[in-house]
Amino acid sequence: MHTPPFPLLAGREATLPSTFPVAEAFTHHRVPLAVTSAGSRRRKLWELDHRFHCPLVGVCFEVNALREVVARHFHCTADTSDFSIHTSAVSACQERSPLAEVLHKLLEKRFQLSIRRFAEAKTTDALRAHWHEATRSGSDLPAALWSIWTHPACDKALTQEVYADIHMIQHQVGTGTRADLAQLKTLRHDNQKLREQLDATRRDADALRSEKAAETLALRQQLAELHAELAGKSAQEDALKRELQQLHQLRPALKELNALRERAQAAEAKASELSRANILLRKELSAAQRQRPATCASAAAATNEPSPLTQASDTAKLDGKCVLCVGGRTGAVDACRQVVETRGGRFLHHDGGVEENPHRIDAAVAAADLIICQAACISHSAYWRVKEQCKRTGKRCLFLKTTGISSLSRLLDTAGKTLEAPAGDEIAV
Repeated sequence: MHTPPFPLLAGREATLPSTFPVAEAFTHHRVPLAVTSAGSRRRKLWELDHRFHCPLVGVCFEVNALREVVARHFHCTADTSDFSIHTSAVSACQERSPLAEVLHKLLEKRFQLSIRRFAEAKTTDALRAHWHEATRSGSDLPAALWSIWTHPACDKALTQEVYADIHMIQHQVGTGTRADLAQLKTLRHDNQKLREQLDATRRDADALRSEKAAETLALRQQLAELHAELAGKSAQEDALKRELQQLHQLRPALKELNALRERAQAAEAKASELSRANILLRKELSAAQRQRPATCASAAAATNEPSPLTQASDTAKLDGKCVLCVGGRTGAVDACRQVVETRGGRFLHHDGGVEENPHRIDAAVAAADLIICQAACISHSAYWRVKEQCKRTGKRCLFLKTTGISSLSRLLDTAGKTLEAPAGDEIAV
């Protein structure tokens, strides 16, 4: 590194000496100062009046940038004050020193665009107009200052005018800087508060974000469960739809099945009722036979008809066959039942459509082995229905013209002897 040809102040407390001694090694760099130049050559930094060096260095170089330039090319301690760096650089610009050459090259390089723009001005008035435009806009004043002071057309009057302008601008900037510093202090304080508030807000936002994330996760899990449940419901709905479609297809058959089920339930209920009544009648008959054995014989002798009870041992046995009696008087049903059951048969009865449904005759005929139709107590439609059903099913049908118990007994005796006759033959008594 080069040794500067001027003394660098060691601290902020040091005062600037009245003169800066120039080292003997750099005496050959000294050149005469020239404020103006008669030709078209631009002025060098060391050719300007020394009183212009202070505002030029102060405006065109920021303090830290100037410190870096000085430290990069010359020895400079870290505790050297900014004021010492500035005054040393200003002092070095009095002559063509190494530092002055470095600063001149930097200024030429940094402000080459502004130099070209100012070079278009060929007269002092044109140059003054460029300067006034720069001061009005307030943009890039360092470049304008360097470009106009080094311009060949800048005379002493314009140089002094520019110096006065930049001097006042520096005062205004200083005043504004003090105000800006006070405002900056306030802004820093407010900024600190805002940062604290921002940190608190961020913490609250992070906590809220975590809470919302947990809620979102729970809602997503609940949504997944609902989707699974919905899929199950959809599958169940499809199965129910298929089952409903099958039921719609079976609907005609279901009506018939329901009708048959109702008829079967009614038949079972009536059979149960008749079975209970049969048991009661058997008990009553047994009691009557024990108490009045002679009454039946005297009644039979008076009517010249043999007693059905005394004939039970001489008649044919039905051997558990089912006998269906269609028609007859309501009061004689129990006596008819007794006659059939004493011969070992099972008794069924249908009133021929008086109270019971005629359509039930078909089922009754199908369940019986022998059908007895009491023609005197039956409707014509029931009569023909019984006859046609017997022919269709091949069941034996006996027609009884009278409704007496004796006639029924004789008919059963005759039927017992002719049970092996061909189906469909009729026997009338």
